[in-house]
Amino acid sequence: MPDVDPMPTPYAIEINLSTRQQQILEQITQQTTNTYRLVRRAQLILGAAQGEKNTKLSAQLKLSRNQVQAWRDRWQQTAATLMVAEENQSSDLKLRQLIEGVLSDKFRPGTKAKFSVEQITLLVALACELPASSGRPISHWTPKELTEEAVKRGVVEQISPRSVGRFLKRGRFATASSALLA
Repeated sequence: MPDVDPMPTPYAIEINLSTRQQQILEQITQQTTNTYRLVRRAQLILGAAQGEKNTKLSAQLKLSRNQVQAWRDRWQQTAATLMVAEENQSSDLKLRQLIEGVLSDKFRPGTKAKFSVEQITLLVALACELPASSGRPISHWTPKELTEEAVKRGVVEQISPRSVGRFLKRGRFATASSALLA
């Protein structure tokens, strides 16, 4: 049976920099006010432009090979845009802003909020009521009791006692007494 490598090693994408791009990247690496991530990514692109392999760059910069490859790919995808900016005589400031944009994290919105501001406000208002007014034979609300009452009243379909506790603890609302939760 022939000796076949089941997973071929991808070749690193070649990075070519203009003189201005290289100067700006070197400035980024030397300025102490830049974020660590930005400096490291600029070092990665400079190293890649000098022909460094992904394995060596990942060891030097303490990044995974996948991260190094991803930043190489991202740089390569925007290389044409950077060249057009240079051909259009963009200022060094404008070119630097473009380069920093390439080396910055993309916006990641996260998950959608599960509870609306109105629902949270109604939970807080419920917590400010006396438990007896809801027919509860307790002197102080517990997160579990508030959860049950909020679901019963239709404020929320479902919520954990932990989430109720976090909402009440987060703001230390002026209307809530310090003995709000037992």
